[in-house]
Amino acid sequence: EQTCSYRGQEVTVVISVAFANSGELQVELIQQDNDGPSIYREFLDSGQVGFNQLAYWVDDVDAVVAALGWPVVWTDIGNETTKYAYIEPPGGPAAVIEIMELNPATIGMGRLVREAAANWDGSDPLRAFPMPG
Repeated sequence: EQTCSYRGQEVTVVISVAFANSGELQVELIQQDNDGPSIYREFLDSGQVGFNQLAYWVDDVDAVVAALGWPVVWTDIGNETTKYAYIEPPGGPAAVIEIMELNPATIGMGRLVREAAANWDGSDPLRAFPMPG
């Protein structure tokens, strides 16, 4: 369960997340497990298909968001582990662009998923691990 800001309104969202890698490309699947308003529900309710978001990992989320100047439509409230913001680009390749802080937690998560994929022998396809934050 996360408390987030969705288009300026505080909301609670419950999600399940799955990660996979193909080489250096990480794929993240997000399923919302409650009926509350969210950027994910907005995408599905609009009838869009394709990517909801593309993500970029950066050293300074605030600086990148300010430099781009696009509206922030989704961000976690109170997450002390990793800062991120979903911004809404004008006519972009995805509904939103996620700007994620590159820090020891995200570097470690990326490495964990990449190594699990690189060394996967086809068995045990679902492995659970605790999410930070």
